Amino acid sequence: MESHAMDSFALKSLAPHADLQIATMLAGIACVLLVGVLLGSLAKRVRQPRVIGEILAGIALGPSLLGLLPGDLPHKLFPADVRPLLSAVSNVGLALFMFMVGWEFEKRILRPHRGMAAAVSISSVALAFGLGVAVSALLYPHHKVVAGHHISFLTFSTFMGAAMSVTAFPVLARILTDNRITHTRVGTLALASAAVDDILAWCMLAYVSALVTSKGSGDLLQVLSLSAVYVAVMFLAVKPLLAFTVRYFSDKQQWRYLMVILASGTFLSAYATTWIGIHAIFGAFLFGFIMPREPAVQLAENLRKPMDNVCVILMPVFFIVTGLGVDINGLHARQYMELGAILVVACAGKLLGAMIPARIFGMSWRESRALGLLMNTRGLTELIILNTAVQLGVLDTQMFTMMVIMALVTTALAGPLLPRSSVLVAGSTVDVEVGEAEAATVPASKGRP
Repeated sequence: MESHAMDSFALKSLAPHADLQIATMLAGIACVLLVGVLLGSLAKRVRQPRVIGEILAGIALGPSLLGLLPGDLPHKLFPADVRPLLSAVSNVGLALFMFMVGWEFEKRILRPHRGMAAAVSISSVALAFGLGVAVSALLYPHHKVVAGHHISFLTFSTFMGAAMSVTAFPVLARILTDNRITHTRVGTLALASAAVDDILAWCMLAYVSALVTSKGSGDLLQVLSLSAVYVAVMFLAVKPLLAFTVRYFSDKQQWRYLMVILASGTFLSAYATTWIGIHAIFGAFLFGFIMPREPAVQLAENLRKPMDNVCVILMPVFFIVTGLGVDINGLHARQYMELGAILVVACAGKLLGAMIPARIFGMSWRESRALGLLMNTRGLTELIILNTAVQLGVLDTQMFTMMVIMALVTTALAGPLLPRSSVLVAGSTVDVEVGEAEAATVPASKGRP
């Protein structure tokens, strides 16, 4: 009787269920933002990029840490019916972030070390991809069925190769700035090589996306043909139209309208690639890639900074969506052995793939090692690829968890192992072109990971 009486006096919200869903989502986002700020600040204290702390915040609020406490707190904080709303918000932030990544790609950063950057990038991508395919042969028998669906070895191995090949350009720019080595030969070469790496990795992931969504050779041919048409339209029609639009509104100082147009163009381009059969991130990225870079100062002040601030708010939602899919407690002895193999392959592919050509081109062992560590950072770019793979049904929960851990470990290695800036200054080769390119790229990354 007493228990029944207490239940009758328990407070219950009178809000409609739909309103309560949205309110719960907002409360969850607030928790993610606050925990992300806290752990991001702690990460900075131990020479780690802020994004490491923000990613850890997403994992901590999921089943890996918060789920260990009694009361099933992750499901109370992020109920099942709220998670699709979180995913929708995270996709908005992700599309804008990918637009910024594409926009930050500057051909000018390739000029000072064009041949060397190409050699380092191709070597690191090729070796990492090859080792990724090799290790996938060991992993595939245990992870070939995802949610009851059989995944082909070609799809699985191609994805593993692409995931091992990526270098996180935005995180790399942040690490270079934090360690004051942006203007050194290692810094400029790492930026240039990472930019090429990302382009190659996105192309490989686009192929995996097309491979998964197509149901046969005819469908695959359609996806590839429409993708080629889409790229041609973007460069031949949309790019000049976008250049005229940016010039028109920047001359009139009507930045609000221009920002709305750019956001709309990003979302429409994302819709186009989704309709074609490849992931939305490619449309957002390519729209940013064809975005004009001039007038650089005005665009940076009036567009990049506001859009950076939007990403600062929205991207942590992507981290919690990632964290809810990571379950470290679900890993057993065999998975930890698999994780060890993944870490060895991931580090070996990038470190050796970057160090060997760097030495051939005359860099010292210290510079070559620093370059390898920088190229080994995967960070947020890797998480985007991993979440894409989950959405495509390529990764199960255990494989996703191991790959997220790999992304964190490889990114975290750079901070403590990189030589101090004074050690690398002797190899600095700063010139006007490098300074201009860096000014156009790195500051835009300061507000984001």
